[in-house]
Amino acid sequence: MASGSPAGLSRRERQIMDLIYARKQATALEVRQGMADPPSYSAVRALLRILEKKGHLRHEAVSGKYLYIPVRQRSHAGRGALRGILQTFFDNSAARAVAALLDVSDAKLSDAELAEISELLEKAKKRGTKP
Repeated sequence: MASGSPAGLSRRERQIMDLIYARKQATALEVRQGMADPPSYSAVRALLRILEKKGHLRHEAVSGKYLYIPVRQRSHAGRGALRGILQTFFDNSAARAVAALLDVSDAKLSDAELAEISELLEKAKKRGTKP
């Protein structure tokens, strides 16, 4: 999987990315304060450096502190993660992934969600298949 793919994140790295996406930006201290059962401050800083190396975050120095900012929009990162999941677990089959998602979904889909899914399927049919 390519560097910068969210599918390759550890549980703590995902937790940090979720916090930073929710806040739009955060310092190491803010990240630590937002975590349930947080690791040490130095461990948070180390994880932030790892996320920078992986291409998920960048930092800016502001008033002597590093402010961490996501490199990609959350939706873009999610699509990248989904591509990795499709490849790894579903043999690049969107149909298998959708079937699995519907199978494991505990919640009943609302009429609005079913309509949205139908609309997306119609758009996909009009686009045709990709090689």
